Amino acid sequence: MSIPSAGFPGATSGSTPAIYPTGSSGNSLQSTGFIPEIWSGKLVEKFYASTVLAAISNTDYEGEIKNKGDTVVIRTKPTITIKDYLADGLLEIERPASNIVELKIDKGKYFNLILDDVMEVQADLNMMNMWSDDAAQQFKIVVDGMVLKGLLGTPAAANKGTAAGKISQNVNLGATTTPIAIVARNPAATAGKVEIVDLLVRLGQVLDEQNIPETGRWVVLPAWIAAQIKMSELRDAALTGDSVSILRNGRLGMVDRFTIYVSNLLPSGVAAGLAAGEWVIYAGTQHGLTFASQINKVETLRSEMTFGQLLRGLQVFGYKVLDGTALAQAIVTPG
Repeated sequence: MSIPSAGFPGATSGSTPAIYPTGSSGNSLQSTGFIPEIWSGKLVEKFYASTVLAAISNTDYEGEIKNKGDTVVIRTKPTITIKDYLADGLLEIERPASNIVELKIDKGKYFNLILDDVMEVQADLNMMNMWSDDAAQQFKIVVDGMVLKGLLGTPAAANKGTAAGKISQNVNLGATTTPIAIVARNPAATAGKVEIVDLLVRLGQVLDEQNIPETGRWVVLPAWIAAQIKMSELRDAALTGDSVSILRNGRLGMVDRFTIYVSNLLPSGVAAGLAAGEWVIYAGTQHGLTFASQINKVETLRSEMTFGQLLRGLQVFGYKVLDGTALAQAIVTPG
């Protein structure tokens, strides 16, 4: 007695009895529905761009906006003038005035999806949860990119350009059409090439000259500069103030008091208002930028137009540079 081969045996014209007359050909098993189509319960993993907004901004005023309105009027500390005292002299009176900054919730993003009833029956996945998770990530990416682009040019005049530095006025942080060419190492001291270590020191200097606190400083770099850090002398843990080398699992640590963040959402090229091949780098503290979201809602409801379930979401938000002296900007290009 012969043992059947593994899998489904294929019938031929020579079978007894013949399935098809001699000379005919049958359909494939799939096309006849003999082997049904199924949907896998496993999804291909999806990867998202890293978002940094939560790390580089503060949300100090979000609570006030959520409950009372769409605008917060923020008062900044006035600068008090110290005057010379003269014996028997009259004292001059100063009335300190605060600068007013308004944080408005004037931007919004949404999504609106439908899951047809027929699709819900046929699918063995929780489609709504899957879509909701993806939408939450897409919200972060879109908002991050929007804010990072909006920051272009907002740092104080002394914290950007080719003559930055409130005191020294000789720190070159680059400008559009005259960017800094960044390299990992420049052992031959080639003119016009700046090592990434030097750039980070320059950014730290302009913040120092603005009396910005050392604690809580951050810098956001594009991926190609992060790669140069890994090839530079910063691989030595002694330069990072860290207990281990920053070359650990591809994750960057701290350099010259800056926590290093890597983002592919930084403005670059003509689309961002720069020249082709140019990138912007931001540094600063959370004191400089505030962000608030008033409505962040995801809801489901039945469609009135067809048989299906709607999934829609809304995020209404705003951001504001509170203090441009707490932010710095460099315009760079690969060297």
